[in-house]
This record gives sequence, C-alpha cells and structure tokens, in this order.
Amino acid sequence: MLSLALASATNGIRRVLAVGCHPDDIEIGCGGTILSLTRARPDLDVTWVVLAANDERAGEARSSAHAFLAGAFATDLRLYEFRDSFLPYAGGALKDVFEGLKAVAPDLVFTHTRSDLHQDHRLACELTWNTFRDHLILEYEIPKYDGDLGTPNVFVPLSEELAAEKLRLLGEHHTSQTEKHWFDEELFRGLMRIRGMESRARYAEAFICRKLSLCPA
Repeated sequence: MLSLALASATNGIRRVLAVGCHPDDIEIGCGGTILSLTRARPDLDVTWVVLAANDERAGEARSSAHAFLAGAFATDLRLYEFRDSFLPYAGGALKDVFEGLKAVAPDLVFTHTRSDLHQDHRLACELTWNTFRDHLILEYEIPKYDGDLGTPNVFVPLSEELAAEKLRLLGEHHTSQTEKHWFDEELFRGLMRIRGMESRARYAEAFICRKLSLCPA
C-alpha cells in the first residue's frame, strides 16, 4: 500500500480543525491521529470544537482536549452548549457557528462522516462541507449500536504506544461514559486493530476522504 506523509516539515498542513458533536467524538474518531500529528509537526495549530458540551461533560471535554493537544504548538478550544441529539432543530445557530470557523483557515479538517446514523453527526458533516468547500476533509468513524460503520478509504497507522495513549486518555477524561455498554477499551482497540489489518499495520484510525488533490511533484 502506498503511504503518503500527512504532516511533515515541508507540506502545508499546519492548521487543523477538529469538529465533534459530543465531548468524546473527536478523541474516539481521530484522537490517535491528532496525537501523531502533534508529534510530527512541532508547529501544529489545532482548533478543537465540541458542539454539545453540557453540564458535567463540559469539564470532561475541556480536560480531554488539553490532554490530547498537550504536544501542539497552539490550541483553540471552543465548547458550545447545544442540546445533545437536537442539533438538527438548531440549524440556524449551528450555521452561524460554522460560519465563524471560516477564520480558522484550516489546512486539514476532521469531522463526522456523512453516513453516520446519529442525526447530530450527519448535520455536523453537512455543515462542515458547506463551510469548507475547498479543503482537505477527513471524515472519522464512531462505533455505536446503530451498526453504521462504513468502508473507509484513508488509514493512519498508529504505533502500539500511541494506540495505548489514546485509550488511556479516553478512560481518564470521560469517566461519565464508562458505564455505557459501547464505551470500553476492548471496543476501541478492536476497531483500531481491524483498521490496522486493512492497512497492513498493527493499529490504525480510518477515514472517508471524498476529495483529494495530489500534486505530481
């Protein structure tokens, strides 16, 4: 499988925007990739957006983001208090939030996938594409009861150390979720192992990339 460097000292990826509906979405979907990027580029600038960070989970979102972004050069954490599972009914206000994100001018955007069956996730993906029409967008996956995992076409291999760090940080910072049947280390490690197998690695995170421009030189 041909491998291309996502971030190096010579390419243009320095500003990253990560969009998640709920406080653990970014970490589950692309936390390992973000950890990798912060190590590959010491000048990485990350804007981390959580749309439904309410009540006690706002604290979890804040502490988790700081932990995952500890190696970044600059960070911008934006937490909003939209009602969980009701994002489609706040479309106008959400559109304003995304319009405000244009100023970030990201080189790379992480967001939910278009085929996600959670209504909040789908809307976040739609608004991401409406807002950033000429950007590199990677849609991450969230395993859940709905069984809506798709067929990703981009893989980011993770070392065993990075995979373990992702799982440790998830467990440490999202304690309110640990009693839910879908939130456990075995599930998250298993998905990373499957995506690793598909990309000839031990572990990996996987994404949908709908548009990619490759320069021949």
